[in-house]
Amino acid sequence: MEFELDEKKRLPYAKWEVDGVEYKLKLDTSTITKLEEQFKTNLLNIIMTDNSIPALKIMLTITHGAMLKYHHGIKYKDVEALYDKYTEEGGSQTSFMMNVFIPIYQASGFFSSSADETMNEKLAEAKEKL
Repeated sequence: MEFELDEKKRLPYAKWEVDGVEYKLKLDTSTITKLEEQFKTNLLNIIMTDNSIPALKIMLTITHGAMLKYHHGIKYKDVEALYDKYTEEGGSQTSFMMNVFIPIYQASGFFSSSADETMNEKLAEAKEKL
């Protein structure tokens, strides 16, 4: 049995900076399966819907799961407070999706290297339009 190997290494984790603190974000298999059970769908279905932004609660719940690997003991309420601070610092739900949420998926292995490149190009185009 032969497998193609991705020639490029993916980032070890996504980052979210709030109030001068950098948070590392990455979903592990256990967390992915728990979230899929909670949402009753594959996590890719959440971002692959006809150009709509997922509900904030869904994005924050997935972000909370991604924070647990590096920030043990963080609570969902803490993530809500971080998001409030993020928006006070000028962030928006759209910028959160592009700069935090999608990179969680990229760092967590949802896309191949070539799909990551395509996603980065599309994100850059979207950022230019904002």
